[in-house]
Amino acid sequence: MSHITLIIEDAVGTITIDRPERFNSLDVETARDLRKAGLQTARDRNVRAVVLRGSGSAFCSGADLKYIRNGGDEGDLAYLKPSQSGYGEIFKQILEYIHSTISEIRRAPKPFIAAVDGIAAAGGFGLAMSCDLVLASERASFEWAYSKTGLTGAESSTFMLPRLIGLRRSFELLFLNPRLTAQRACEIGLVTEVFPDAAFDAEVGRVARKLAEGPTEAWGIAKTLLNEAAGMDRLDHHLDRELDNLARIADGANFAEGIDAFFGKRPPVFGAT
Repeated sequence: MSHITLIIEDAVGTITIDRPERFNSLDVETARDLRKAGLQTARDRNVRAVVLRGSGSAFCSGADLKYIRNGGDEGDLAYLKPSQSGYGEIFKQILEYIHSTISEIRRAPKPFIAAVDGIAAAGGFGLAMSCDLVLASERASFEWAYSKTGLTGAESSTFMLPRLIGLRRSFELLFLNPRLTAQRACEIGLVTEVFPDAAFDAEVGRVARKLAEGPTEAWGIAKTLLNEAAGMDRLDHHLDRELDNLARIADGANFAEGIDAFFGKRPPVFGAT
């Protein structure tokens, strides 16, 4: 059963990650279906604005660490044999789908909105940052989170952060890993606007409809020009670098310690290498 739903209504496409029991984390199947929905909405000329959201109390928590810790799925990983030998290859298959989705979001000649109602962490943080607008409920929160398990960052996060909030604040999120409230995320430039919890769905719908009724072609061209000005032509190269480095570090001792500590609900003890 797919954990991605897509509803198209009044020229607005709404993509929902629907795995609330896993904080909307992405295993291979869910990441693949997310990519399919992203491609469809990005390229369908009848869809003039897209909303990406999660169900329940989370936006998205990134790659499914439980799925990765358990060794993935033999069927999902069959094409990797015989090279599949560690966590890195399982991460790689998930991230290839997520990174492809992010590339489509940035290239799409229409606005993409991240509707964050709950936690956006690690890969979910990166997915939200890759969208054109980020709308958050008051209860939403944002966290880099990769360092909790000894990972390097991916899903466009190391590319988007310096462009959105500058280098100094990016290092703050990297090294100190604060969990940002929606209001704080808005203050530093990660979030477009914050709405009261009770009004959030209605406000997201209002913004999405407004965008769908706008000059889509002109906005698409202007989005391309802004992307060029911000150096987005380097995004795909950077995504490849993120993937390769995260896959490599995931095969090391620190991630093995980090993921054991995460599920053991204890502080990790990382080594120098």
